[in-house]
Amino acid sequence: MPVRIGSRLFAPSGWATLLTAALLVMLLSLGRWQLHRADEKRALYEAFAAGAGSTQRIDEASTPIDRYRHVEADGHYDPGAQFLIDNMIAADGRAGYFVITPFLTHAGQWLLVNRGWIALGANRAELPAVGVSAGARSIRGRVNSLPRPGIRMGQTPALAPPFPIRAAFPSIVEIRAVLGDRLWSGAAETVLLDANEPDGYLRQWAAPGFAPMRHVAYAVQWFALALTLCIIYVVSNLKS
Repeated sequence: MPVRIGSRLFAPSGWATLLTAALLVMLLSLGRWQLHRADEKRALYEAFAAGAGSTQRIDEASTPIDRYRHVEADGHYDPGAQFLIDNMIAADGRAGYFVITPFLTHAGQWLLVNRGWIALGANRAELPAVGVSAGARSIRGRVNSLPRPGIRMGQTPALAPPFPIRAAFPSIVEIRAVLGDRLWSGAAETVLLDANEPDGYLRQWAAPGFAPMRHVAYAVQWFALALTLCIIYVVSNLKS
Protein backbone atom coordinates (compact mmCIF):
# COMPACT_ATOMS: atom_id res chain seq x y z
CA MET A 1 0.00 0.00 0.00
CA PRO A 2 1.42 3.43 -0.97
CA VAL A 3 2.38 5.68 1.93
CA ARG A 4 2.78 9.44 1.63
CA ILE A 5 5.97 10.81 3.21
CA GLY A 6 5.88 14.58 3.08
CA SER A 7 5.46 15.61 -0.54
CA ARG A 8 6.45 12.20 -1.86
CA LEU A 9 4.72 8.88 -2.21
CA PHE A 10 6.42 5.68 -1.01
CA ALA A 11 5.11 3.01 -3.38
CA PRO A 12 7.41 -0.03 -3.70
CA SER A 13 6.54 -2.87 -6.03
CA GLY A 14 5.88 -6.31 -4.66
CA TRP A 15 8.96 -7.89 -6.24
CA ALA A 16 11.23 -5.12 -4.90
CA THR A 17 9.86 -5.66 -1.39
CA LEU A 18 10.33 -9.42 -1.55
CA LEU A 19 13.86 -9.13 -2.94
CA THR A 20 14.82 -6.54 -0.34
CA ALA A 21 13.36 -8.65 2.48
CA ALA A 22 15.28 -11.74 1.32
CA LEU A 23 18.56 -9.83 1.06
CA LEU A 24 17.97 -8.18 4.42
CA VAL A 25 17.42 -11.52 6.14
CA MET A 26 20.61 -12.86 4.55
CA LEU A 27 22.72 -9.85 5.59
CA LEU A 28 21.41 -9.87 9.16
CA SER A 29 22.00 -13.61 9.40
CA LEU A 30 25.59 -13.21 8.25
CA GLY A 31 26.13 -10.48 10.82
CA ARG A 32 24.69 -12.61 13.62
CA TRP A 33 26.84 -15.56 12.50
CA GLN A 34 29.97 -13.42 12.72
CA LEU A 35 29.00 -12.35 16.24
CA HIS A 36 28.55 -16.02 17.13
CA ARG A 37 32.00 -16.78 15.70
CA ALA A 38 33.41 -13.91 17.78
CA ASP A 39 31.97 -15.51 20.93
CA GLU A 40 33.48 -18.87 19.98
CA LYS A 41 36.90 -17.33 19.31
CA ARG A 42 36.74 -15.35 22.55
CA ALA A 43 36.19 -18.62 24.43
CA LEU A 44 39.17 -20.21 22.61
CA TYR A 45 41.44 -17.26 23.38
CA GLU A 46 40.37 -17.29 27.02
CA ALA A 47 40.99 -21.04 27.23
CA PHE A 48 44.44 -20.62 25.68
CA ALA A 49 45.32 -17.89 28.18
CA ALA A 50 43.98 -19.88 31.12
CA GLY A 51 45.77 -23.06 30.06
CA ALA A 52 49.13 -21.78 31.24
CA GLY A 53 47.84 -21.23 34.78
CA SER A 54 48.94 -24.62 36.07
CA THR A 55 50.54 -27.84 34.84
CA GLN A 56 48.85 -31.23 34.98
CA ARG A 57 50.89 -34.42 34.94
CA ILE A 58 49.84 -37.11 32.48
CA ASP A 59 49.79 -40.60 33.98
CA GLU A 60 48.03 -43.93 33.43
CA ALA A 61 44.85 -42.67 35.13
CA SER A 62 44.55 -39.45 33.10
CA THR A 63 41.18 -38.77 31.51
CA PRO A 64 40.71 -36.31 28.61
CA ILE A 65 42.30 -33.00 29.57
CA ASP A 66 40.86 -29.66 28.52
CA ARG A 67 42.21 -28.21 25.30
CA TYR A 68 45.22 -25.89 25.81
CA ARG A 69 45.81 -27.07 29.39
CA HIS A 70 49.52 -27.16 30.20
CA VAL A 71 50.76 -30.70 30.83
CA GLU A 72 53.94 -32.68 31.47
CA ALA A 73 54.90 -36.32 31.02
CA ASP A 74 57.94 -38.55 31.45
CA GLY A 75 59.00 -41.12 28.87
CA HIS A 76 60.80 -41.26 25.53
CA TYR A 77 60.23 -40.54 21.85
CA ASP A 78 59.93 -43.13 19.09
CA PRO A 79 62.16 -41.50 16.46
CA GLY A 80 61.49 -44.25 13.91
CA ALA A 81 57.77 -43.58 13.45
CA GLN A 82 57.35 -39.87 12.82
CA PHE A 83 54.93 -37.88 10.66
CA LEU A 84 55.25 -34.65 8.69
CA ILE A 85 51.95 -32.81 8.41
CA ASP A 86 52.08 -30.99 5.09
CA ASN A 87 50.71 -27.60 4.06
CA MET A 88 51.54 -25.86 7.33
CA ILE A 89 52.29 -22.15 6.88
CA ALA A 90 54.53 -20.20 9.25
CA ALA A 91 53.66 -16.67 10.40
CA ASP A 92 56.01 -15.22 7.76
CA GLY A 93 54.24 -17.11 4.97
CA ARG A 94 56.78 -19.89 4.44
CA ALA A 95 55.48 -23.39 3.69
CA GLY A 96 56.56 -26.37 5.75
CA TYR A 97 55.55 -29.22 8.02
CA PHE A 98 54.50 -29.90 11.58
CA VAL A 99 56.68 -32.67 13.01
CA ILE A 100 54.59 -35.23 14.92
CA THR A 101 56.51 -37.71 17.06
CA PRO A 102 55.05 -40.59 19.15
CA PHE A 103 56.01 -40.44 22.82
CA LEU A 104 55.82 -43.43 25.17
CA THR A 105 55.11 -42.36 28.74
CA HIS A 106 56.52 -44.19 31.77
CA ALA A 107 52.99 -45.46 32.32
CA GLY A 108 53.24 -47.43 29.06
CA GLN A 109 50.80 -45.22 27.14
CA TRP A 110 51.47 -43.34 23.93
CA LEU A 111 51.00 -39.66 23.09
CA LEU A 112 51.56 -37.71 19.89
CA VAL A 113 53.84 -34.70 20.36
CA ASN A 114 53.88 -31.81 17.91
CA ARG A 115 57.54 -30.76 18.00
CA GLY A 116 56.92 -27.65 15.91
CA TRP A 117 57.19 -26.30 12.39
CA ILE A 118 60.06 -27.02 9.98
CA ALA A 119 60.55 -25.57 6.50
CA LEU A 120 60.34 -27.58 3.30
CA GLY A 121 63.54 -29.10 1.96
CA ALA A 122 65.13 -28.10 -1.33
CA ASN A 123 62.17 -29.84 -3.00
CA ARG A 124 59.25 -32.00 -1.95
CA ALA A 125 61.13 -35.19 -2.76
CA GLU A 126 63.74 -34.26 -0.15
CA LEU A 127 62.23 -34.52 3.33
CA PRO A 128 63.85 -32.58 6.17
CA ALA A 129 65.88 -34.45 8.78
CA VAL A 130 63.80 -34.71 11.96
CA GLY A 131 65.77 -37.27 13.98
CA VAL A 132 65.50 -37.16 17.75
CA SER A 133 67.04 -39.17 20.60
CA ALA A 134 65.06 -42.04 22.07
CA GLY A 135 66.55 -41.40 25.51
CA ALA A 136 64.45 -40.85 28.62
CA ARG A 137 63.17 -37.31 29.12
CA SER A 138 60.35 -35.17 30.44
CA ILE A 139 58.24 -33.11 28.06
CA ARG A 140 56.02 -30.12 28.75
CA GLY A 141 53.43 -28.56 26.48
CA ARG A 142 49.78 -27.82 25.83
CA VAL A 143 46.96 -30.22 24.99
CA ASN A 144 45.56 -29.75 21.51
CA SER A 145 44.11 -31.60 18.53
CA LEU A 146 45.69 -32.26 15.15
CA PRO A 147 45.29 -29.46 12.57
CA ARG A 148 42.16 -29.85 10.46
CA PRO A 149 41.41 -28.46 7.00
CA GLY A 150 38.66 -25.91 6.50
CA ILE A 151 37.23 -28.16 3.76
CA ARG A 152 38.36 -31.71 3.09
CA MET A 153 38.41 -32.33 -0.66
CA GLY A 154 38.05 -35.86 -1.97
CA GLN A 155 39.63 -39.07 -0.74
CA THR A 156 43.08 -38.86 0.82
CA PRO A 157 45.68 -41.60 0.19
CA ALA A 158 46.11 -44.15 2.95
CA LEU A 159 49.10 -43.56 5.22
CA ALA A 160 51.94 -46.01 4.79
CA PRO A 161 55.67 -46.23 5.66
CA PRO A 162 58.49 -45.49 5.08
CA PHE A 163 58.80 -43.02 7.93
CA PRO A 164 58.66 -40.13 8.31
CA ILE A 165 55.29 -40.23 6.60
CA ARG A 166 54.30 -37.01 4.86
CA ALA A 167 50.55 -36.39 4.88
CA ALA A 168 48.14 -33.50 4.47
CA PHE A 169 45.83 -33.19 7.48
CA PRO A 170 45.81 -36.83 8.63
CA SER A 171 43.25 -37.71 11.28
CA ILE A 172 44.13 -39.15 14.67
CA VAL A 173 42.47 -42.41 13.60
CA GLU A 174 44.66 -42.66 10.47
CA ILE A 175 47.87 -41.98 12.39
CA ARG A 176 47.07 -44.48 15.13
CA ALA A 177 46.10 -47.11 12.57
CA VAL A 178 49.44 -46.94 10.74
CA LEU A 179 51.32 -47.12 14.06
CA GLY A 180 49.71 -50.45 14.84
CA ASP A 181 48.70 -51.94 18.18
CA ARG A 182 49.68 -49.38 20.82
CA LEU A 183 48.05 -48.37 24.08
CA TRP A 184 47.12 -44.72 23.68
CA SER A 185 46.71 -42.27 26.52
CA GLY A 186 43.24 -40.84 26.86
CA ALA A 187 44.64 -37.55 28.14
CA ALA A 188 45.28 -35.77 24.86
CA GLU A 189 45.14 -36.14 21.09
CA THR A 190 48.42 -34.24 20.75
CA VAL A 191 50.73 -32.15 22.92
CA LEU A 192 52.17 -28.89 21.56
CA LEU A 193 55.76 -28.96 22.78
CA ASP A 194 56.73 -25.86 24.75
CA ALA A 195 59.00 -23.41 22.95
CA ASN A 196 61.76 -23.83 25.56
CA GLU A 197 61.79 -27.64 25.38
CA PRO A 198 64.76 -29.24 23.55
CA ASP A 199 64.60 -31.14 20.25
CA GLY A 200 61.83 -29.03 18.77
CA TYR A 201 61.45 -26.70 15.83
CA LEU A 202 59.68 -23.37 15.36
CA ARG A 203 56.93 -23.16 17.98
CA GLN A 204 54.77 -20.04 17.99
CA TRP A 205 51.65 -21.57 19.48
CA ALA A 206 48.53 -19.41 19.69
CA ALA A 207 44.78 -19.81 19.70
CA PRO A 208 43.71 -20.60 16.11
CA GLY A 209 42.13 -18.34 13.57
CA PHE A 210 41.22 -14.67 13.58
CA ALA A 211 41.05 -12.71 16.81
CA PRO A 212 37.48 -12.15 18.11
CA MET A 213 37.48 -8.47 17.13
CA ARG A 214 38.05 -9.41 13.48
CA HIS A 215 34.73 -11.25 13.49
CA VAL A 216 33.05 -8.30 15.24
CA ALA A 217 34.37 -6.03 12.47
CA TYR A 218 32.95 -8.38 9.84
CA ALA A 219 29.60 -8.35 11.66
CA VAL A 220 29.55 -4.55 11.64
CA GLN A 221 30.17 -4.61 7.87
CA TRP A 222 27.23 -6.98 7.28
CA PHE A 223 24.93 -4.87 9.47
CA ALA A 224 26.10 -1.71 7.67
CA LEU A 225 25.23 -3.33 4.34
CA ALA A 226 21.79 -4.20 5.73
CA LEU A 227 21.25 -0.58 6.73
CA THR A 228 22.44 0.61 3.32
CA LEU A 229 20.03 -1.79 1.63
CA CYS A 230 17.12 -0.35 3.65
CA ILE A 231 18.08 3.20 2.71
CA ILE A 232 18.34 2.27 -0.99
CA TYR A 233 14.98 0.50 -0.81
CA VAL A 234 13.25 3.53 0.66
CA VAL A 235 14.94 6.17 -1.52
CA SER A 236 14.49 4.25 -4.77
CA ASN A 237 10.79 3.78 -4.12
CA LEU A 238 9.93 7.39 -3.27
CA LYS A 239 7.98 9.08 -6.05
CA SER A 240 7.13 12.72 -6.50
